[in-house]
Amino acid sequence: MKNKILFVLCLLFGLMFINAGLNKFFNYMPMPEEMPQELLDAMTAMMSLKWLMPLIAVVEIIGGALFIFNKTRALGAIIILPVMVGIVLFHLTTDHEIILPAVFSAILIWAMFENKEKYMPLLK
Repeated sequence: MKNKILFVLCLLFGLMFINAGLNKFFNYMPMPEEMPQELLDAMTAMMSLKWLMPLIAVVEIIGGALFIFNKTRALGAIIILPVMVGIVLFHLTTDHEIILPAVFSAILIWAMFENKEKYMPLLK
């Protein structure tokens, strides 16, 4: 039962990251009408670096696709980890909405914990 729950959560997590990455290329999700000025300033600064958003998008798409499948989940989690840290820090410093990033961080940590034996050679 635990494995089925983890699979469903990892599937949703991976699809969310694939969707977020594709949205950075195709801009199909509308932006909210009202956003705090601090959030707009941060987004403007990130968009001014022409290479940053495509890099994040590629990492999100590749990491999300790898995260879905059990065989490649450990690699996908390592790829997504720096992006997830950035998401959490961004939300903590700009809009202070931490609930959704905290939930996704918990899923990532759970998946990494379930694959801890695959990370042991990195720690030797």
